Amino acid sequence: MAELYDLSARRADGAETPLAGFRGQVLLIVNTASRCGFTPQYAGLEALQRKFGARGFSVLAFPCNQFGQQEPGDDASIAGFCSTRFDTSFPLFAKVEVNGANAHPLFRQLKQAAPGVLGSEGIKWNFTKFLVDREGRVVRRFAPATKPEAIEDAIAALL
Repeated sequence: MAELYDLSARRADGAETPLAGFRGQVLLIVNTASRCGFTPQYAGLEALQRKFGARGFSVLAFPCNQFGQQEPGDDASIAGFCSTRFDTSFPLFAKVEVNGANAHPLFRQLKQAAPGVLGSEGIKWNFTKFLVDREGRVVRRFAPATKPEAIEDAIAALL
């Protein structure tokens, strides 16, 4: 399996982005949705970005419409929503699938490296979070209900 930095992903603006550009940073990779009960977590994710960004940290957000059809918009409307509603500054990627045959390779890798409850690999809902260290190793998987502020200490420990 390719390492995280060998992969790339398309940004919401259409630009193909090699993940190697994030080498040496601590990352919090999240599958997101605009019409979910957890959508207010965007504010907490942005707070983490602002608090730790200058120290080599970045949130990477990947919108996904696989859970309750809660991300039905196109990439431009999703980006507009995040910018207008939450003033996000972290990278927003194009909508992806995180489960199934068409799952983005990044999420296949994340799920294998950090299985969920009882070893299940499938992502159960929006706002599942994966914490990645500076070497590109997945350190921990956090459930959708885990608020971003609850992850602060784990991020700080890696910085």
